[in-house]
Amino acid sequence: MKHTAITLSVNGQEYALTVAPNRTLLDVLRDDLSLTGTKKGCDEGTCGACTVIIDGKLALGCMVLAIRCRGKTIETIEGLAQNGTLHPLQQAAIDKNAVQCGFCTPGWLLAAKVLLENHPHPSRGEVKTAIAGNLCRCTGYTKIEDAILAAADAEER
Repeated sequence: MKHTAITLSVNGQEYALTVAPNRTLLDVLRDDLSLTGTKKGCDEGTCGACTVIIDGKLALGCMVLAIRCRGKTIETIEGLAQNGTLHPLQQAAIDKNAVQCGFCTPGWLLAAKVLLENHPHPSRGEVKTAIAGNLCRCTGYTKIEDAILAAADAEER
């Protein structure tokens, strides 16, 4: 299989890579760039553990080919905190005990980031809809919803 040279912009950093055309963004992030915060769950687009942000929109890393990401801006969970300071969503997740095993956490945090960027004052129903693609097997959703709503309130101040 012929490999293709690409440059990916991930969390504000450029990476020059050579990848097979059938490699997913998820596998390139984890295996080539060592960005393991994006989790490999179902590998078929149903659990949300591999959620990333591409050009401001949510995407499932396991369903996107890396070569399709040339010229796009990719954000992963590693890019959420800035200069050693947790993002308000990350702090709210801690404060509201919305994290247990942590496997789903990167996905719902990024889903919540996109929600709050587009709708800074969501209702609980809107939060539920925004994270509907992120399966959690430990915490349940109430604490996650509480954390997202608390982050929205914190950003308001």
